[in-house]
Amino acid sequence: MTKSYDQVKGGGIRSWRVEERPREKMCSSGPEQLSLAELLAVILRSGNQTESAVDLAQRILLAADQDLHQIARWSVADFCRFKGVGEAKAVALVAALELGRRRASQSARQQARFNDSAASYAYLRPLIGDLQHEEFWVLLLNQGHALLGAHLISKGGVTGTVADARIIFKKALETSSCTSIILAHNHPSGQVFPSAADRLLTQKLSKAARLLDLLILDHLIVTQQGYFSFADADELQLTPGAN
Repeated sequence: MTKSYDQVKGGGIRSWRVEERPREKMCSSGPEQLSLAELLAVILRSGNQTESAVDLAQRILLAADQDLHQIARWSVADFCRFKGVGEAKAVALVAALELGRRRASQSARQQARFNDSAASYAYLRPLIGDLQHEEFWVLLLNQGHALLGAHLISKGGVTGTVADARIIFKKALETSSCTSIILAHNHPSGQVFPSAADRLLTQKLSKAARLLDLLILDHLIVTQQGYFSFADADELQLTPGAN
C-alpha cells in the first residue's frame, strides 16, 4: 500500500489520512476492499514502537510466505514471537482464524450431500486440515447421503492416533437412519498417502461394517493441500455382506 509522505515521517496509522486507515476503510468500503495485511491490522489494532499495525501485519504475513493456511496452524505462542504481539492480540488472531474455519465447516455441512470424495473433503478440510496433531473422525449419513452427525473418535499426536471400532460403530448404531459411514483422519505432515497401518485399519473396519449391514463409503486422509480417498483408489468393498 502506497503511503503519503506524512505517513513516512512517522506517527503510525493515526497520522494517515482517515480514508486510508484500515478500520475506517472497512466501514466505508467493506472488508473485501482491504488487503490481507490491513485485515490483520484491524484485529491487531496497534503495532509497536517502530511499526504500525499494518507494518506488523505485513511482517507476520512475510514470515508465513503470505500463506493463510500456514498462519491458520499457528498457536498463541507462535504469534507472540513477533514484537508488538502480546497474548491478547495473539488470542484475538487465533480466535478469528478459528471462526473462519468453523464458518467454512458449517457452510459445507449445510450444503453437503456426500456423494463423492470431493464433497467429503470440502467438509473435512476446515474441520481437521489445519491441525498440528492427528484426529480420527466419523461422518454418519442417511440413505440419501445427507449428514446425520460428525463425531471425533480419537485425538493423538503428530504421528498418529487410535481408532476404536467399538466407538465408531456404537455411534452409528445409536443414530437413527444411519446407513453409511465415512471415515477420516488428518496427516499434519502433509503426506497425503496412506501408511500400511492406515490400510490395515480400513480393511478391518470395512469387514466389521459389513457384518452390521453398514456401508463404509470412504476413508479420507486429509491434509491442508489435498486428500487421499480409499474409495477413489478402489480400496473399499462397498456391498454389505460381500466376502
